[in-house]
Amino acid sequence: MKISKPKFWDFKKPNYLSYLLLPFTLPIILNNYVLSFKKKNNNENIKTICLGNIYVGGTAKTPLTIKLNQILQKLNFKTASIKKFYKGQIDEQKLLSAKTNLYCKKNRVDALNDAIKDNIDIAIFDDGLQDDYLNYDLSFVCFNNNWIGNGFLIPAGPLREKLKNISKYDAIFLNGNEEDNVSIKHSIQKINNNIKIFETYYKPTNIDKFNINENYLIFSGIGNPNSFKKTLLKNKFKIIKEIIFPDHYNYKKDDIEEIKIIADRLNAKIITTQKDFIKISKENSDKINFLEIDMAIKEQSELISFIKSKI
Repeated sequence: MKISKPKFWDFKKPNYLSYLLLPFTLPIILNNYVLSFKKKNNNENIKTICLGNIYVGGTAKTPLTIKLNQILQKLNFKTASIKKFYKGQIDEQKLLSAKTNLYCKKNRVDALNDAIKDNIDIAIFDDGLQDDYLNYDLSFVCFNNNWIGNGFLIPAGPLREKLKNISKYDAIFLNGNEEDNVSIKHSIQKINNNIKIFETYYKPTNIDKFNINENYLIFSGIGNPNSFKKTLLKNKFKIIKEIIFPDHYNYKKDDIEEIKIIADRLNAKIITTQKDFIKISKENSDKINFLEIDMAIKEQSELISFIKSKI
């Protein structure tokens, strides 16, 4: 059963429930402390880049992994993506497999060794900042417009690590819809004034197939559904109904039929994310379209120079 992320995690300030759960953050604190002393493996046979997060879910790691693959391939590097296999994340694995050369195993080290055998130049990890066994040549921490939510560790809040820990990583990605990130940047620079910050935004690539004068029902089962909705609104879609499912939700036939019934009643077209669409069976996918997006990087030439300096 998929469980939705608690809403109070993304409150700007902690509420009473957050404070009640604070004692249960101790295992996370102890684990992170132990990891800080653990020696991780370096590998001289391949260059590695990790796109991870300290905020749980929905920080655009997968589309960024795809984007970096594209950028580095144009620079004549032989690239691959690496993702740890989780049964509940088949959607992301399918998307990466379709867009990149994916190595996916239960152990990231095993996947990396397979990439080395195939003479891959650069392996890009979708997630894995907190992996016990790996060091990376370059590590990015990804955030979305929710920033750090209430700022507390799991389960009192959405953080895997304390915010101050970003100082041990190389750079930050702020992903969203061209929001004003001045205050977020200021918070980052107070921790580490030298850390590189790159901003991206979601750029739809198949807008031409939609009539934005029609009414739309939208649905998604992603970590940050608000980013999907904001992207559509930014591009003038008329959204009259939104249905949100838990992240990585596996759609059943009854779910899709119910969505279609509601859309018919509202005289609305149906649109979802590409990540959600690939989980819907072909026989159930009629009348459903998906928004295909690209990650646009504002400082792409600067990012390329930065990557080259590290690898």
